[in-house]
Amino acid sequence: MSNISEEQGIKNGTDNEEQELYENYRFTVDKGQETMRLDKYLQMRIEGVSRTKVQAAAKASCVLVNDKPAKSNYKIKPLDIISVLLPTPPRELEILPENIPFNIAYEDDDVLVIDKEAGMVVHPGYGNFTGTLLNALAYYFDGKKDKNGNQITPYLVHRIDKDTSGLLLIAKNEEAQIMLAKQFFDHTTERKYNALVWGDFIEDSGTVVGNLARSTKDRRVMAVYDDPEIGKHAITHWTVLERFGYVTLVECVLETGRTHQIRAHLKHIGHPLFNDAMYGGDQILKGTTFSKYKQFVNNCFQLLPRQALHAMTLGFEHPTTHQRMHFESPLPNDIATVLDKWRRYSASSKEMI
Repeated sequence: MSNISEEQGIKNGTDNEEQELYENYRFTVDKGQETMRLDKYLQMRIEGVSRTKVQAAAKASCVLVNDKPAKSNYKIKPLDIISVLLPTPPRELEILPENIPFNIAYEDDDVLVIDKEAGMVVHPGYGNFTGTLLNALAYYFDGKKDKNGNQITPYLVHRIDKDTSGLLLIAKNEEAQIMLAKQFFDHTTERKYNALVWGDFIEDSGTVVGNLARSTKDRRVMAVYDDPEIGKHAITHWTVLERFGYVTLVECVLETGRTHQIRAHLKHIGHPLFNDAMYGGDQILKGTTFSKYKQFVNNCFQLLPRQALHAMTLGFEHPTTHQRMHFESPLPNDIATVLDKWRRYSASSKEMI
């Protein structure tokens, strides 16, 4: 048995494409408050937070006093306005270490970059209490110590959906987690996805801006709302990489990281992801009525039994060295195979015209 930190509020391991794992706190110091260190004050005000974590947050410029970064030894004064950005408070969840293989793209003392295969749930949730990446990480880190002799505990910085493949960033200590979470909050990370979607585009590139919130018709999916009071602000930039007539390969750059952002945004503009059952992409939405074409598409669905979405690029500033890190993940075989089939089909269709 092993205790491993799971982010609070994660309930379902299968319904999150990528979501920011942090929250804001804001306090106004009481008029009668006695002078004390900032870190001690915040430890008293934020439930379950350690002084060490507050100090790490201050070091990462995640603690502001009167809108200016403050050190942890700052002496608070009455009516000071304190703002804090922290990764969502962890709760201890006992997770059985399981010897589950996973692909490591990079690892050092502070970070672990994983190239996740499709079908792996990132964290335990309803219907997925075992067999997750966190179970695999519990096994991988079991008995391993950091340079200070402490047990290594992995922390999620962001997450990707069960049936989305590609790069995922894990912090190996709280300080690294806070530093990385700040970058996601400031939108300074680089995240690019490749997606095969239904339909052709008139333009070569564009941007989808639309608040995302749970659909009132189906709580499992996200919907785009024009009302700025509903949902969370979300921005997705897309660029056409390759056109096949009835489907298109696009690159999506995330400016924000919301639940199902790419899937919901592309559905909203009329281009659901290929074989995305939750957003209607598992139907033949474009093309001819010929039976051979229907058979071709159904064969593609069988070769790629999931939404055609891959987290291809991940870039961030290293939390300790401050060097810019950049990683690329090649397309997995299922997507690559289906793309080759569409290339051949598209080429043969053009020859017949």
